[in-house]
Amino acid sequence: MPAPYLSLTWTDHVTGRHGFLVVDRLVRGVASGGLRMRPGCTLDEVAGLARGMTMKEALHYDPEGRYVPLGGAKGGIDCDPRDPEAYGVLVRYLRATRPYIEVFWTTGEDLGLSQDLVDRAAAEAGLVSTVQAVYPLLDDERAARRRLADAFAVEVDGIGLDELVGGCGVAESVLTALDRSGTPYAGTRVAVQGLGTMGGATARFLARAGLAIVAVADIKGTVSNPAGLDVEALLAARDGHGTVDRSALRPEDRETSSDDWLAVDADVLVPAAVSYAIDPANQEPITARLIVEAANMPVLPEAEALLAARGVTVLPDVVVNSGTNAWWWWTLFGDIAPDARSAFDHTRRSMRALVDLMLSRAERDGTTPRAAAHALAADRLPVIEARYGRHRPI
Repeated sequence: MPAPYLSLTWTDHVTGRHGFLVVDRLVRGVASGGLRMRPGCTLDEVAGLARGMTMKEALHYDPEGRYVPLGGAKGGIDCDPRDPEAYGVLVRYLRATRPYIEVFWTTGEDLGLSQDLVDRAAAEAGLVSTVQAVYPLLDDERAARRRLADAFAVEVDGIGLDELVGGCGVAESVLTALDRSGTPYAGTRVAVQGLGTMGGATARFLARAGLAIVAVADIKGTVSNPAGLDVEALLAARDGHGTVDRSALRPEDRETSSDDWLAVDADVLVPAAVSYAIDPANQEPITARLIVEAANMPVLPEAEALLAARGVTVLPDVVVNSGTNAWWWWTLFGDIAPDARSAFDHTRRSMRALVDLMLSRAERDGTTPRAAAHALAADRLPVIEARYGRHRPI
């Protein structure tokens, strides 16, 4: 991979905490990628995420669609989002990176941050929008902004549409893999790490498809039940960070340590929380045959090699969790209407086609799904750049 277009480190003059921005590459003068906040976030981590965003954009390229592929970028802040000083750090970071957001970096929520919080902080930092850099590429900016606002106002069962589309894409990735292997949904057991936006929505869609969610893990520990958890009750008992109020547990639900989700007797593992969650040491007790990366970079390469050697398939983040980013642009550019049915139908069709293409390429090449996804992205990037160019047209 070539060196990134831009890489910078920011130091907060109030707290001394650090933030990072990496723009991997531009397409048509713009790059897309969310902003995360977590203790221990590093520049290398953000650079890896930015490269992943470049691939996510390329993988969703449709030459017949209105959605214009963008380049990849990512922002990160080394701070605990639960820290009382976190919001002030966020505002100052956005104020410092405002020139980039105004010109070529479109961003939004990621690990540790909600879109509502990012939007509030962005307004305080003087930004019109966190995606304003893409406005010059729109045919009708006013109509596009209205579509996106209308989409963000949609709720399904009391949950915002923007909080559900990513999990819909993850769930469809799981279901596509099961369909290809001829595995029935009923009786398939799933363990999910993280019950925030992505993990919570994934658990809901899989449970409604007939799979049994037998374990969920949050910062307090792992809650499990071999007969299946009451997913809706757990989702209703979450706080803003995805931590479940234990008073909502049933007598038959069991609570153990945070790492126990890895060793649960399950067929599918969905890491949907932090990066680097599965390493060479803790992969050993995993008995699941399918790991689906809802989080960004949750499986270390060394661990993935060990898992592959014993027949465990890993569906990579660059495909699995790409639905949220794509939904923003499908809506803004006008490929879909700003309603739940359009969002879910388009997400399901797109993710199913992409996962099927990736797994077919992996079988054809005799390689892993991750290598196949990278190959597909590498095939599409030159086509995208030849059609649109790296820099914004004058």
